[in-house]
Amino acid sequence: MREVILKAVANPPKIMWGPFLPTLLNMGIQFPIMFMFVGVVQANPLWFMTSIVIGHLICIGIGLKEPHISAMIQAYGQAAKTSNNLYKVKGNKFAP
Repeated sequence: MREVILKAVANPPKIMWGPFLPTLLNMGIQFPIMFMFVGVVQANPLWFMTSIVIGHLICIGIGLKEPHISAMIQAYGQAAKTSNNLYKVKGNKFAP
């Protein structure tokens, strides 16, 4: 195998030591909420920065336990699609 492939598998992408997808989700959810609160209620953004840092530390902890969590989330998103059963039964049954 080529070294490039092994390096990509062994070292999943990270943002500031946190796994890529959970870190992006953390920032993508908390930054718009922070900007809305700052614009509407004149809230202090330092409170939101502490929650963003705490969320990022949680993401780092998850990444230490399971380094490939981003790939697992993407695989679940592709595999979690339900099928349209042809016959009324419980669960997913496939009929030819």
